[in-house]
Amino acid sequence: MNIVLFEDKKWNAFLPLTFTRPVGELRMGMMTMRERYERIFGVQVFHEARPQLRELFPTAPEGECLHINARLIPTTAVTNAIRNLSSNEALRSGETLLAHRSLKFSDIEKEIEFDGQARLMDKITDMFSLNAEAMKFDFTLMPKETGGELHPSNMVIGDPSLVYIAPGAKAYASSFNTTEGPIYIDRDAEVMEGSHIRGPFYLGQHGTLKMATKVYGATTIGPYCKVGGEISNCVILGYSNKAHDGFIGNSIIGEWCNLGADTNTSNLKNNYSQVRHWSYAQNAFTDTGLTFCGLIMGDHSKCGINTMFNTGTVAGVCANIYGGDFPPKHIPSFSWGGSEGFDEYDFSKAIDTIRKVMARRELQLTPEMINLLREIHTSTASHRENQPQSQE
Repeated sequence: MNIVLFEDKKWNAFLPLTFTRPVGELRMGMMTMRERYERIFGVQVFHEARPQLRELFPTAPEGECLHINARLIPTTAVTNAIRNLSSNEALRSGETLLAHRSLKFSDIEKEIEFDGQARLMDKITDMFSLNAEAMKFDFTLMPKETGGELHPSNMVIGDPSLVYIAPGAKAYASSFNTTEGPIYIDRDAEVMEGSHIRGPFYLGQHGTLKMATKVYGATTIGPYCKVGGEISNCVILGYSNKAHDGFIGNSIIGEWCNLGADTNTSNLKNNYSQVRHWSYAQNAFTDTGLTFCGLIMGDHSKCGINTMFNTGTVAGVCANIYGGDFPPKHIPSFSWGGSEGFDEYDFSKAIDTIRKVMARRELQLTPEMINLLREIHTSTASHRENQPQSQE
């Protein structure tokens, strides 16, 4: 049976990342939500995406499907309950639809209340707040092929069985601390000399930790990323670089981003109060409920050398940020500038840059993605025109 991840009304709580992907393609732990369900159920998983995403993320073939809420964090109990659904049955937790087995939702004849605690991602900051829990669960699901090994020049603190080096991966003269969680270095990734890693930690395929990188726990580095400096409790989705010194903490970086040398994020306010950040869902600055919260950056955004980001800064898609002072805490998509103000990033120039960046990875920008970026450029015009300057 085909499995489909569907989005509910909370998809916009994960903007700006969900401008360019469905919720099921968000990366948390050691894989995306789609990849996690594929490993659990052993079949290909599709998306029930919003109309503007369907060209990039096709839906399942026609027929009865097992539909699962893309925000649902799987546990043994909830996946067993989903497996046990019969035709035209739905599984709920209070007001939240967790799953249904049907051709379409209108066919549902019976709703079952889940007898347990359902864990769902409710807001974008859950991606780093719940990352440690997700990584420990994912380590049990990830493949453990033979062929890779940890070079004897490395040092392991804690249980060595919690360090996995995939075939083709390399790590030299570095330390691996598993006392707080597992460490997984995926295929063809490299940990350069002098790096210090505290688990839980995931380095994606073809990813690189530059020399003397310091990684604190609950950090996910997606595929084809280059990371250096100091990083703590962050998620970098993939194909993005923070290749030089500088600190980012409690942050989420999308795909195809680049942070210039000595980029730093503040993740703690001087008065230790809760951090506020821009909410697309509420169109306002809102409380995160967190004392630690750094930068959230959408796909294809970049910043120049020595950029400083305040606590709870949110940058949209295709933003180009530079300057010697803190930029505003909300930087709309297709903005070009910094603390002294922003202009609109010309769409054709943005597309030209994206083509060049993707070509460096031997990938091409598809017409479907250009259409999506054009839709984002148009739909976020009001954000640029009414850009809030709050430095809360």
